[in-house]
Amino acid sequence: MKNSLNQPKTFLLACFLLLLGASSCKKIEDLLTFQINDSTSFQVPATGVFSTTLLSLPGATVNSSSSNTFSANNTSADRVQDVTLDRLTLTATDPAGQNFDFLKSVSIYIASDASGTNKTLLASLNPVPAGQTTITLTPSGNKLDAYLRNGSYTLFTDVTMAQPLRQNTTLRADSRFNVKAKLK
Repeated sequence: MKNSLNQPKTFLLACFLLLLGASSCKKIEDLLTFQINDSTSFQVPATGVFSTTLLSLPGATVNSSSSNTFSANNTSADRVQDVTLDRLTLTATDPAGQNFDFLKSVSIYIASDASGTNKTLLASLNPVPAGQTTITLTPSGNKLDAYLRNGSYTLFTDVTMAQPLRQNTTLRADSRFNVKAKLK
């Protein structure tokens, strides 16, 4: 009789330990998942009166906060296992009041250096909504580990103009990457 009373207690103890173990695994996973936020600005040049074509803009180098973020999360670049883009927004910052009506579509590529030989699609948006001063692009879903392991990377932008752009326009790109890495 004593043995049958211990079985429910043992079962409950085993369930409790199983739940505790699952909870601990979740906490460890949370420690290994974090975000990197980077920002850079680049300029879309005035196109003149008649230009409504595709423009490939020069690369914009981003000095990433990745190294500091890795360190703050007790990991390093060589421990990174998975990086994906969570969000990329573009904001028209100059001239004041500029919106994105001049764009039909935009694609942003990432490369590990300014040569752009290994660039891959980061995010895009087609069509660009009218009347907006900030737009959110759709992430490509590409794996980006190789690009965020370095202290910097380069963004290349292709835009299709919807209408002529009469003056140079500065855009700020704010990106947020999801990172999974092993602890040191």
